[in-house]
Amino acid sequence: MAEISAAVVKALRERTGAGMMDCKKALADAGADAERAAELLRERGLAKAVKRAGRETSEGAVAIALEGDAGAIVELRCETDFVAKTPDFQALAAELAKLAASRAGVDSAAALLDAEDGGQKVSERLAAAMTRIGENIVLYRVGRLAAPGGLVGGYVHAGGKLGVLVVLRAAKPSEAVRALAKDIAMHVAAADPSPVAVDRDGVPADLVERERELYRRQAEQEGKPAAVVEKIVEGRIRKFYAEVCLLEQPFVKDPDQTVTKLLEAAAGAAGGPLVVTGFLRFKLGEAPAA
Repeated sequence: MAEISAAVVKALRERTGAGMMDCKKALADAGADAERAAELLRERGLAKAVKRAGRETSEGAVAIALEGDAGAIVELRCETDFVAKTPDFQALAAELAKLAASRAGVDSAAALLDAEDGGQKVSERLAAAMTRIGENIVLYRVGRLAAPGGLVGGYVHAGGKLGVLVVLRAAKPSEAVRALAKDIAMHVAAADPSPVAVDRDGVPADLVERERELYRRQAEQEGKPAAVVEKIVEGRIRKFYAEVCLLEQPFVKDPDQTVTKLLEAAAGAAGGPLVVTGFLRFKLGEAPAA
């Protein structure tokens, strides 16, 4: 085998934008033929991918997948809305969601990028997609929910701009229960304000404390007597909980009943209590929760 000098590797890297180790491997596989090595890098989706990696990605798609008693949701970003709407990009997002749903433990972008499918890492597959599509592509975030003894329902809204997964525990999981989980996912997508937790126990303590301080300042600025300020604050906190806790919100398809009442009404046909144990809501472009 011909010796591959550092200068040759550097020249190929500058020409293609691929990483040093990728260039070195391509040269080795090509018998030190720089032209063939460049072709190999293109075939592997590595050429020019690095140069695209710095471009801003403000568009993209949210996709969900349900596999058995688990579900996954991914946010895949690209540069333009035009690319985001193409069948190629939409299919890529859907396939990544399906892969995450089918693999226990693949519940983050890092884990999915490192996963292999058909002998190829997802990170390599994205690099190839960048070359094929011609835009920077970023796997921005991934979520996965499993429901032993229950099921996961999902809903995608606004052409892939917003997606939701909901876990519903049931005595007898069925298609009717899955349809109900999808309805609740639709509620999470459409509710205003968006729920931040299933119930009061799940609302972050720091969020409650910020609201409490806000209500206290408001009451004081309204000139309320000190003796009643705390009563006013507690009343407004109870209202806040009712607004942001999923189970306490009016169901979007029937505002006359809360989500809790919806579950209670469906319990008989489901053979026992129905319990929402968690949900994930991804909206394209928003910052992930800390």
